[in-house]
Amino acid sequence: MLYHFLYPLSDDIQIFNVFRYLTFRTGGSIVTALLICFLFGQRFIDWLKSKQAEGQPIREDGPQSHIVEKQGTPTMGGLLMLIALFLGTLLWADLRNPYVWVVLFVTGSFGAIGFADDYSKVMRKSSAGLSGRMRLLLEFAVAGIAVYWVAVVTTTPLNTSLSIPFLKDVLLNLGWVFVLFGAFVIVGASNAVNLTDGLDGLAIVPVMVAAASFALISYLVGNAVFSGYLQINFVPGTGELAVIAGAMVGAGLGFLWYNAPPAMVFMGDTGSLSLGGALGAISVVTKHELVLAIIGGLFVFEAVSVIVQVASFKLTGKRVFRMAPIHHHFEQLGWAEPTIVIRFWIISVILALVGLSSLKLR
Repeated sequence: MLYHFLYPLSDDIQIFNVFRYLTFRTGGSIVTALLICFLFGQRFIDWLKSKQAEGQPIREDGPQSHIVEKQGTPTMGGLLMLIALFLGTLLWADLRNPYVWVVLFVTGSFGAIGFADDYSKVMRKSSAGLSGRMRLLLEFAVAGIAVYWVAVVTTTPLNTSLSIPFLKDVLLNLGWVFVLFGAFVIVGASNAVNLTDGLDGLAIVPVMVAAASFALISYLVGNAVFSGYLQINFVPGTGELAVIAGAMVGAGLGFLWYNAPPAMVFMGDTGSLSLGGALGAISVVTKHELVLAIIGGLFVFEAVSVIVQVASFKLTGKRVFRMAPIHHHFEQLGWAEPTIVIRFWIISVILALVGLSSLKLR
């Protein structure tokens, strides 16, 4: 919005020329989202507490310590991040860019699904919200529309092709099967982040690390000079997604202030589903879906631990882990919660560096 109002004035007022620079506007979105969370975070949490007398319902089959330590903590803190993310993006992005609206569509829609799930849990005073089947149906519907939208506005053959990391000029054309693949990436990323969000501060830092990584990837992929130098696919217009990714980083930093152990608020499904969906959508637009699996490897690890646990128990009656997702396994082994959280943060940074190395190692 500021870009559209102020940049046209740059011929008369030279200082407004800074709005042409994507780096400046990305920085603006970071600061805007961060300030919104800082300025309104405490009042927002107090409002949530007034509406949620007993806070987020705690899983009875989870660690018993959580029933004592986390009881009464309000959920739906993701609403604050969504407000900050949307305002930061709408203020600083070029709103004529279709990719911006695709990612915002996914983010807002997945946030709405998560909100419905959180609201159902709070009203029922139960950790069971929407049925898994209903939630997945809604998520795949939204993701399918978004990927089809991306395929329509992207030039061929990139629109339906899969880029292979670490390999130069390798594109696997999936045809319209790419819509199904892209939808799976978005839904998978969304639910993987959701599964990771089980300890105070555990999910939000890896989300910020992944968002910062994709801010850089978006900028490079959308720049003809840099993409040519790095020998990665040039997708015109994707650089604008750095503004959204920057807003995610700013909103995440602001939220972490209140979500750091011991958490004053949980992001809930409202936050985890929307942020994961946003990361998945950005990866699809920038043609770095497989790189997301590396950068977001921690989320993949958490999701796989649940799949392995369920499959093992159904097939053999035995559990591989003491509890799933995997962070609860380490809790059962006696690791302190801050130890698990910080070590997982370190892993997320390492994986991000590995994923970013794919930009040059070809």
